Amino acid sequence: MSTGRLWRIAHSEASLGWGGQERRILTELTGFHSRHARVTLMAPEKSEIFRRANAEAISVVPINVHRLHLPFEAVRLTRWLKRNQVQVLNTHSSRDGYLLGLAGRMAGTPLLIRTRHIDVDYPNPRISRHAFTTFADHVLTTSQKITDRLRATFQLSAERITTLPTGIDLTAFIPRGGRAELGDVNAKNEEPWVGMVSVLRSWKGHPVFIEAARLLRERGVKAQFAIVGTGPQHNYIVRLIEENGMSEHIHLTGYREDVPGILRALGVLAIPSTGHEGIPQIGLQALACETPVVGSDAGGIPEVIRPGETGLIVPAGDAMQLANAIEAALVDSKITRHIAENGRRLVEQHHGQEHMLDRLENIYSSNLPELVEKRK
Repeated sequence: MSTGRLWRIAHSEASLGWGGQERRILTELTGFHSRHARVTLMAPEKSEIFRRANAEAISVVPINVHRLHLPFEAVRLTRWLKRNQVQVLNTHSSRDGYLLGLAGRMAGTPLLIRTRHIDVDYPNPRISRHAFTTFADHVLTTSQKITDRLRATFQLSAERITTLPTGIDLTAFIPRGGRAELGDVNAKNEEPWVGMVSVLRSWKGHPVFIEAARLLRERGVKAQFAIVGTGPQHNYIVRLIEENGMSEHIHLTGYREDVPGILRALGVLAIPSTGHEGIPQIGLQALACETPVVGSDAGGIPEVIRPGETGLIVPAGDAMQLANAIEAALVDSKITRHIAENGRRLVEQHHGQEHMLDRLENIYSSNLPELVEKRK
């Protein structure tokens, strides 16, 4: 339940692209906007999240994250933060983290939060630690694995860091509803669909998925495969599909907004990531739709795709094991259905959007009074 406080919240993001991280930020902004908080996005004017926030009637402030502009931007944004009496400033990427972290400190913003969305190494921890200590009062992560790494690397106390996966809209991601078209509606429509839904990045595991799809077709498993999304690996993925002789069986749909319908159309969702994952939103969205999920053991995926309970888990990078698990999910429909129903219950109980917003309000309420008192 909302605390009823009319928060003044600003989020910053340096990225120009559009993926899970940017979706999470916009979800928080629109969620608190609906709770009558005063929310603002601070991002480059050419970024996709800037455009989308503006379209959602969210207040936007353009920022320049180029190093040469940092001193001038820091002063300008310090004045903006003071003038607008921002209570909570949440940064998300390295460039905006340092820029807005500095501005927030100079402005005396009561609560600085840094969210870490992906799991990465820190080769220079003495430098990197400032993002999570000097320029952050509290750290949010999207998986327990990320939390454990940050605590071990930067000696963060349990009170300074919270694991909070992205909340799912339980009214949009539901088991019953329309199903999206994923390929030629006149061809092989009796075969179940197996798909990936993600930005086409190097660590999402598309080569593993393509190889697993080839193995399944060689075994005679009747299925069609879809890769949904766009990204920097597009040309490489097209070439891999052609080299594996899978052009007739793997359909590249490009970017799609109808994700609930896509998930309902899939017989299995694959998340074969090879690294960096927190808890991927698409995994929770699939569970909410009761779509069977086969994931790798990378990052925080097993925290919600629990082996034999809410999904199936295979070793990251192992195409043979991925193919075996996909085949098992397609063949044993009774067990698969039971697992899928467990997944929906998990999301309803712990990962709904309102649940996430309530937890954020609790973090704000528990941290803000103490910090305000310290800085008087």
